[in-house]
Amino acid sequence: MEDLKGKVAFVTGGASGIGLGIAKACAKAGMKVVIADIRQKAIDDVLPFFREKGWPVHGIRLDVTDRSAFAKAADEAEAVFGNLHVLVNNAGVEVPARPLWQSTFEDCDFIIGANIKGILNGIITIVPRILEHDEGGHVVSTASESGLSVVPNCALYCMTKAAVIGLMETLASDLAGTNVGASAFCPGPIEGNLRATSREVRPESLKNSEELTPIAPPPPPPEGTDMPDFSKMILSAEEAGERVLRGIRRGDLYILTHPEFKEGLKHKFDAILRAFPDQPINEDFEKYFSILVYNPIYDTQTTPGPPDWD
Repeated sequence: MEDLKGKVAFVTGGASGIGLGIAKACAKAGMKVVIADIRQKAIDDVLPFFREKGWPVHGIRLDVTDRSAFAKAADEAEAVFGNLHVLVNNAGVEVPARPLWQSTFEDCDFIIGANIKGILNGIITIVPRILEHDEGGHVVSTASESGLSVVPNCALYCMTKAAVIGLMETLASDLAGTNVGASAFCPGPIEGNLRATSREVRPESLKNSEELTPIAPPPPPPEGTDMPDFSKMILSAEEAGERVLRGIRRGDLYILTHPEFKEGLKHKFDAILRAFPDQPINEDFEKYFSILVYNPIYDTQTTPGPPDWD
């Protein structure tokens, strides 16, 4: 979807962090932006920035786990700006890190509700509207590099992000042949406030009944050790937004950030290939179950060049 000027973007979790970076990139590209967020104050705080720039913007308070509210938000967005073209399912949460067997059911319900059900609600509510007007469009859902390569003590987070990747791969397959694309955004470390906002938006009904012992942080480096410049490793939310915008324009299946993850993922994929039994291929199986053994959607992904923005 190369021509974005004048199109409408609906960004969930859009009032801070990565979501705000994506909203800014869309507005800078000439799009009309709907910032949907569960925090009304956060919406109110960011709208003046867009208006000062002369960028069309509209804020909607939205709990993405509320299906009827999502439908009303889509109706409101269309009433303000007209047809929706780009859906960015960015709203998400995290829970305290701990071994999976020490997780609580409240943690499970909280993170699955926002990170999986919230994205399903967005797709099922808005994608039919994009297909109906036939003006083209794109769907991006924020997953994580942690959905591709897991992190110890973060099973619930990694599970939900892996689910998002599989969801978007399948959505892209289902949308093949239409003028609507789909991308899984799998960022590495990005400047943001996910931990703070997760605590802020967690409903009372899903809070843990007792304070759980946190995982001990790693030991500090030895005295005299020079600390690295983390600003050179962690992307800004604005750059993350530009990468998402480029992915939309290119029609990427995957939108990635840090190339440092590439070697680790190669080890993962090699491990999967090594796990197949060493036995002859059944050609009849390949023929009659071709839909299971090969998906052409993976062949659509090409390699983007280095960033070309300021």
